[in-house]
Amino acid sequence: MGENMTHQRLSADEVLTTTRSVRRRLDLGRPVDLALVRESLEIALQAPSGSNAQHWHFVVITDAEKRAAVGEVYQRACHQYLAGPGAAGKLHADDAERSKVQKRVHNSVAYLADVMGQVPVQVIACARTGSTALPTGNQSSLWGSVLPAAWSYMLAARERGLGTAWTTLHLLYEREVADILGIPDDVHQGVLIPTAHYTGTTFKPAPRQPLDEVLHINQW
Repeated sequence: MGENMTHQRLSADEVLTTTRSVRRRLDLGRPVDLALVRESLEIALQAPSGSNAQHWHFVVITDAEKRAAVGEVYQRACHQYLAGPGAAGKLHADDAERSKVQKRVHNSVAYLADVMGQVPVQVIACARTGSTALPTGNQSSLWGSVLPAAWSYMLAARERGLGTAWTTLHLLYEREVADILGIPDDVHQGVLIPTAHYTGTTFKPAPRQPLDEVLHINQW
C-alpha cells in the first residue's frame, strides 16, 4: 500500500480525540499489512520510559490458530467479567443518560469477546522485569514505562486507518496466554490490543463529563 492510501492526515488533536475503542466496527475479513503495525510500533517506541530503561516488549499475533486460542481465553475471561457487578452495563445505573451509554459499551464488549479470535492482528504490550513476580510497592513506574507506548501504538494505528481497542480482561488468565505464545516467566503482560481495519468512514469525540467536575487546582 502506498503511504497516501494508509495515512489519514489527521491533526494531533484529531488523533487524540477520535481514537476510540473499536469493537463492533473492526473489519474481521480484511487483512492487515504487517508493515502498518510495524510503523505504528516504531512510533510507539518514542514514548517515555522510566530511566530510559525501555523494558517494553510487544507480541504481535497473526497466526490464525494462536489468535483463536488467545480469543478463547479472552472470551472466557470476558464472560466472567460481564457477569460480575463491575461490568460496564451495570455502572451509573442511577444516571439515565450515562446508563444508556454504559449499556452500549457492555454490548460492544460482549461482541468483542465473541470475535477476538477472528481479529486479524492481536498486539500484547509487555514489561520484562527479570523476575517472575511483579515488584512490590508502587508499580506506576513499571507500567508508566509501558502503557504510554501501547497508547502511542493505538494513536499511530488510527492515523494509518486501523481500529484498535484497549483491553486487559485476558489478564485473569495471563499464564494461559503466556503458554500459548511462549512468553517467558519474567515478562508480564499489560494490555491486549486487537487491531484491524474498520468499517465506516469516521469517528468523533466521545461524550465525557465536564472538565470542571474532575479538575482540582492547587487543592482538592
